[in-house]
Amino acid sequence: MTAVAPATRRPAKPPRSRIVFVGIAAFIIITLVSVSEEWGIGLDIGGIIEDLGNGRVILEQLLDPNWAFLPRVVQPLLETFQIAVVAAFIGCGLALPISFFASRTTVPNRLTLTISRGILSVVRALPDFLYALIFVAAVGIGPLGGIMALIFFNIGVVAKLLSETVDAVDTGPIEAVDAGGSDRTQMVRWAVLPQVLPNYVAYSLYAFELNVRASTVLGFVGAGGIGFLLRVQYQFQAWSNVSVIVICLFVIVFVIELISIRLRRRLV
Repeated sequence: MTAVAPATRRPAKPPRSRIVFVGIAAFIIITLVSVSEEWGIGLDIGGIIEDLGNGRVILEQLLDPNWAFLPRVVQPLLETFQIAVVAAFIGCGLALPISFFASRTTVPNRLTLTISRGILSVVRALPDFLYALIFVAAVGIGPLGGIMALIFFNIGVVAKLLSETVDAVDTGPIEAVDAGGSDRTQMVRWAVLPQVLPNYVAYSLYAFELNVRASTVLGFVGAGGIGFLLRVQYQFQAWSNVSVIVICLFVIVFVIELISIRLRRRLV
């Protein structure tokens, strides 16, 4: 006669954590305080709903593009593309050596590492729009100010991403190069750079993709490109012309993004 195994008891269900409910309640309270009249921004939901009807005329013009305006868009759009290319080429080129100074793998000196990372933090802290205001004031209205602003923007983005990639490289080749008596420059050239080169190209393509979008915004402050034309048409409230510009921007950004994604997938 076989013995019957005793029935196993199901473990007790753990009690629900109150942290989730406290977090949700805190989020709701902060949101309500932020939109209140006395402590927040004074968001008037009723006023927003009422003003939506005032934009009907603008929306109708936006949905009726003036395609006769298209020839005037081609040259500024080409200028935007050129700004993005030049800024990506210079900015990403400078970001490559800078990233090695911001990685603990290639810079054992703590003081140099701290200074390099501090400078990069300052560069990233300033938005590209502020850089554009500074350089447009310095060199005047035109694409040069936009290029200089995007160069700093690209250095901040690519150097940050690449330095973190350098931190995570395989240390085996580095140890082998050190054992052979190579100096720091040779170690970076032969042990580190081959490992991070595909990531560097992918980051550069991503920066170029961002440049096309950013240069449009920078044009509003006189940094050249399609953004300057967009600002002029906006000031004249030529919404049918604005619609053509927006459509062209969407098409070119979409195409560049598709190409960039395909190239990054092949590289990384």
